[in-house]
Amino acid sequence: MCKNCFLSLLFLGCTLLISAQDNDLSKIIKPGAILEKLADGFEFTEGPTADINGNVYFTDQPNNRIMVWNIKTGLSVFMQPSGRSNGLSFDKNGNLWSCADEKNELWKITPDKQVEIIISNFGEKLLNGPNDLWIVPDGSIYFTDPFYKRTWWNHSDMPQEKQCVYYLKPDHKTVIRVAEDLQQPNGIVGTPDGRMLFVADIRGNKTWSYSINSDGTLSGKKLFCEMGSDGMTIDSMGNLYLTGKGVTIFDKTGKKLGNIPVPENWTANVCFGDRNMKSLFITASKGLYRIRLKVKGTSG
Repeated sequence: MCKNCFLSLLFLGCTLLISAQDNDLSKIIKPGAILEKLADGFEFTEGPTADINGNVYFTDQPNNRIMVWNIKTGLSVFMQPSGRSNGLSFDKNGNLWSCADEKNELWKITPDKQVEIIISNFGEKLLNGPNDLWIVPDGSIYFTDPFYKRTWWNHSDMPQEKQCVYYLKPDHKTVIRVAEDLQQPNGIVGTPDGRMLFVADIRGNKTWSYSINSDGTLSGKKLFCEMGSDGMTIDSMGNLYLTGKGVTIFDKTGKKLGNIPVPENWTANVCFGDRNMKSLFITASKGLYRIRLKVKGTSG
């Protein structure tokens, strides 16, 4: 059997599995949609985010590069080296923000690829390693700072005494801690209205919701679901997409709707892209995948 035929059957099998086991996903997945592998051959893919045109940028962290899937021309390298970029997100001005953990930094990359280091420490100590971020409509930023020991560091101990969630104020100069009681915060996303934040505690195997206060602090911590996540995104209906083994989707109340199987050992992150923002892009270790949905995504 040819490789393409085998992959087609595999993707068809994934689609049939979704239909058979997770009927609630029929409200989300476009009829006849299959899981497409757009590109492969990566070391470990992470941090997908879409620009204003729906082109999807993502990282191949071990190879120290940011890739882009252009909706017209396909795959190319956007930046290499990339500061070992991990999580990415675009702001409303077209700047690409990066969790660049080669030197434990948060970067702003301008449209002409000029890099500005925004933050690298807290309390005169290095950050543990910024991992993922979400940009609030007012331009402020929430980011997670777990500790994953990297081979490219010359230190082996955790610089900060805790693994926390941080808030960078709209001036992009002031940073505060806003969540200190999670075991290992990782995936993070907020609602488009800027009122609620979701944070996945991957080690604690839970995802929490918070109310966002006017000063950027968080309150009203509530358990959203009994599942952690590496990365996550949210659609326009309030459904949350968590990663790990495939993509597991929960509605806005925390009810599990189903799982989209992905034929790789680990699914790291997800985002919406394409011109209509109705395609779910999935970074899954060695490959980049896409599936067409009925619902429109957000930029989170």
